[in-house]
Parts: sequence; structure tokens; C-alpha cells
Amino acid sequence: MKSSQLRRLAAGSLMPGFVGTTAPQWLLEAFDDGLAAVCLFGTNLQSWEQLSDLCTQLRQRAPHALLSVDEEGGDVTRLHYLTGSNQPGNAVLGRLNDLEATTASAAAIASELAAFGINLNLAPDADVNSAADNPVIGSRSFGASPALVSAHTIAWIDGMQSTGVAACAKHFPGHGDTSTDSHVDLPRILVDAQTLAARELLPFQAAAAAGVASIMTSHIIVDALDPQNPATFSRIVLMDVLRGQLGFTGAIITDALDMVGASGEIGVPAAAVKALAAGADLLCIGSETTQEQYLQVLDAIEAAVVDGTLPLSRLRDAADRTAELEANYPATVSLTPEAISAPDPVPTPGGIRAAFEVTPKAVSWLEDPSDAALVQVETTTNYAVGVVPWGPAATGATVDVAQLVPGQKVAVSGRGLAKDHQVWEVAQTLRAAGHHTIVVECGWPRGGADIVTYGASLAVSEALVELLS
Repeated sequence: MKSSQLRRLAAGSLMPGFVGTTAPQWLLEAFDDGLAAVCLFGTNLQSWEQLSDLCTQLRQRAPHALLSVDEEGGDVTRLHYLTGSNQPGNAVLGRLNDLEATTASAAAIASELAAFGINLNLAPDADVNSAADNPVIGSRSFGASPALVSAHTIAWIDGMQSTGVAACAKHFPGHGDTSTDSHVDLPRILVDAQTLAARELLPFQAAAAAGVASIMTSHIIVDALDPQNPATFSRIVLMDVLRGQLGFTGAIITDALDMVGASGEIGVPAAAVKALAAGADLLCIGSETTQEQYLQVLDAIEAAVVDGTLPLSRLRDAADRTAELEANYPATVSLTPEAISAPDPVPTPGGIRAAFEVTPKAVSWLEDPSDAALVQVETTTNYAVGVVPWGPAATGATVDVAQLVPGQKVAVSGRGLAKDHQVWEVAQTLRAAGHHTIVVECGWPRGGADIVTYGASLAVSEALVELLS
């Protein structure tokens, strides 16, 4: 095979990101040479008008390619990166346990994506969040029950794919029982095979049976399956379990290869080769892919085929499965002001409040007729969420501690409220100053909070402010 043909085949399995709010020339030229996909991130967004121009630019050059985002609804959002999502997110939907609401939420997201010509959504998160201190999943999960997560994963996929956008269940074989983040480390899951099958694998089995278009790998080691290799690099995990045991026939997509769990020790080009050899079909390279890095990945794949490290048949299979995904979910662009206007959240804010945990102490606070003030303690979050407005501050409803007046009751909000979180010190200081004070966890509960919202999207935050005010 000629080098140019081989490189075109390799490009048909790649999905880079890029820096900036317009597509760089090298990326546009890469589409001419067979590039399969591009992934947009929050950092590529300046406004919806600019995003419309960007998507139009990409679609004019690559009308049939895959244009993807991580639009989970909830804390992880790309279209609403500047304001916070208008959807409640998985944990809230799981708490409400209304499958029709979950389907409707996914369909609303899909309608927005389709309007921009985005035909692949790297969602839903199908992880069972069994570790309360999980630093990267948490409220991105539908819950801690495998059966509940499975049911809502199917409902979410149906809402997304019935609207014409491909879904991607993640992070296989399950990232919910980790206490480290694969963006910055290589997590390890230490559970027996029986527990793994009944908990982690169940939602992915359900997703495969429901016809999910794609499944994303995770950069974690699961000892019960393959104690030597991260799932992204494991033929046992991808071919024996996902393809063989679960019967999945769609496209296998990697999580971003620039994450430490994948390339921290070997670099992105080597990680790309290992992922393809293991059975991955479409490689997410990372959010800040440069032309140099993209060419290095192409060089590494070509060299691996030439020296026999990567069988040509495996590369063909990856490119074919990616092309099939493109063909099954063609882009439908309708970039009009009406098409890209944000739909109402699903369910309504009143419905969202039904998902909150409210302790007797919080009920007493709510019944207190004193004037209320809302204070938010800023919290660093994970790379998946990024820098998105969250909590009561996203609605403009908070005040600084220095602005409080005597006699006000105060709700102090934060998220990821571990025992050493600053929110506890702030609350203690306010109580000592005579303020009737409660603590609000805007995420997955870790114990001690008076109200738990199971998410911090704009829709959830508006519902919280309505309750507190």
C-alpha cells in the first residue's frame, strides 16, 4: 500500500481537537486527506453565533465527517460552557427516576446539537457511581444502582439517537469505583469478576443491546479483566469483553489520549498505536491538538503498520467502523436563530427540586422567616467539567460574606464537600457570628450537608435558588 493511502486510512480513525474559535488551516486540510472527525470543547466557544460560524466552516469543508462534543447535560456541557447547562444532568434524572424525563432531556440536547451539524455526542455517562468520593464521575452518573443506571442509560440513548445524533456510552468498562481521576493519574479498580459483571458492566451491556452507536473506553486498569493494561490498550477488555461477551458491534471510541492515564508515560503517538491494536476504532487525541502532534500520530500509525506492530487489517477495520458511524448518523444542519435557541429545561425547575435531599435542619431553615442570603465557596473541579458557571452564583443570586447583615439566615454552597473543604470553616464562622446557617452540596453527597442537589447545572441552580429564596 502506498504511503499516502496508508496515511489516509490512519486519518480515518482520528478525532483531534484544536485551539481557538475558528478551525485552523491544517485541520481543514486534514479533512481533505481523510480525517474522520473533530471534537469541539468549551474552549472553542465564544458565543453561539461564533459557534454557528465555526460549525458552518467545518461542515462546508467536511459535510460527511463526524463533528462531536461532550454534551452530557448537567455539569459537563460544551454548548452551554459560558452559562451552565439548561438540563439537569444524570444524577438529578436518576433521582427523579422518570424515564420519560430522561428521554426528553436527551432529545432536547440532541435537537440543539443537530442544529449546529453536530452528529456525535460523547454521552451518556453510563458509570455506576459506587465511590462517593469519586473525583471525576459523581453527579455525571445516573446513580449507584446498576439497574437504575442501566434503565436511564437506555432512555437517554433513545432520546439522543431517535433525534438523529449518535450517542456514546462511557467510560467502559466503568469508571464509577475510582478515587482518582484518569485525567491526572491511572486509576485501578480492585473488584472481583462477579461484582464487575453485576455492577460496572451491566449498563454497557444494556447500552449495547439497545443499539448504542458507540462506546468510549476509559484509561483505567481493571484487575479482574486485565491487570497489566489500561482498558483503552487492552484487547481482553475491548475485544474479548466488549465485542465478545457483550456483543457490541458499533464504534469503539477512546477517551482523550492526552490524558495522563493514557499517555503520561508513553506519549500520545504511542498511545494511539496501542489503542488501535487493542481494538479501538476512533481515537480522541485531545482538546489542544496541534498540527505537529497530529502528524506525529499519523507517522506513528504508519510506522506501526509498516513494521507489523499494527496489522493493516485492524486499521482497515477501525476506519470502516468509523465510516459506518458517519454514514448512519449524517449531519443535518439548520443554523437559524430559531433552531439554535435553547429549549426549556426538562423537567421544570419545580420537578428538579424533587431530586434534592433536604434534611430536617434545612426544613427548619426554610421555615425561618428571616431574610435569606446565599454564599458560594468556589471549588476547583475536574478537567471534564472545566470552568463552567455553577451553583447559585451562576444565577447571580449570591453575595460576598462581607456583605451579610446581622440577622440574615445564610445558605453556604459548595461542591465535592470533603471533610477538609473550606465550606465547613465558612459555615462555622457564620454560625459563630449569629447567622442561622446551612450547607448546600451542589453535587454528589459525601456526608454532612443539609441540602444535596446532585448537580450544579444552571437548571438545577435555578431550582435551588427558587427553593432557598
